[in-house]
Amino acid sequence: MTRSIALVDDHHLVRAGVAAMVNALGGYRVTLEAGNGRELIDALQPQLRSGSGWPEIAIVDLNMPVMDGYETLAWLRTNAPGVRPLVLTFDAAEDAMVRAVHAGARGFILKNARPEQLRIALDSILLTGYYYTDQVHHALVMEPDKAKRAEKEHEQVLSLVSPRELDFLRMVCSEDELTYEEIAKRMGVHRRTVDNFRMSLFDKLGIKSKTGLVLFAMRYGIVQ
Repeated sequence: MTRSIALVDDHHLVRAGVAAMVNALGGYRVTLEAGNGRELIDALQPQLRSGSGWPEIAIVDLNMPVMDGYETLAWLRTNAPGVRPLVLTFDAAEDAMVRAVHAGARGFILKNARPEQLRIALDSILLTGYYYTDQVHHALVMEPDKAKRAEKEHEQVLSLVSPRELDFLRMVCSEDELTYEEIAKRMGVHRRTVDNFRMSLFDKLGIKSKTGLVLFAMRYGIVQ
């Protein structure tokens, strides 16, 4: 019996590599691919309405545009509880793991994992519902207060940033190295409005430069 897997990652090369690895394991097949949580939801909606055809496991990246991995995990937990999420990430920080578990993650696998590790993770989630390593156990059991404080801080900081300011931040961090004039054009606003976004973020976050904005966006998972 072949098990159906959904794969959610915004990097095409990573997604292609992981899909090839999963399909080569035997017994598993990637049947749905998405570049972010919103694309996953759009692809799942017909299946949710019919009540059939769900993938059994969703391999989900944490850092994605539009709808990130944490939001995706929370949506799956509420709307598609039969789809068990396995987080695929470069970020093995305890704060990130605990936040993901609270959102609904059933296990973690690093992006540099070997095929046999991926098979163990998939098999474990199917058999027991979970794949938690010693590192995850330590983060959840040994330091819960620290993780909760970090999660609360993360939420408080991001609550200061408006949706349009988030759009501006992502464009500031774009690999295209956009100028502020180009950002204004892409956002469909006057250059002065972009300056207002920049100065507002400087004031709210205590940041003084474009480099500071990029570092902030990376620290809080807005971009990788």
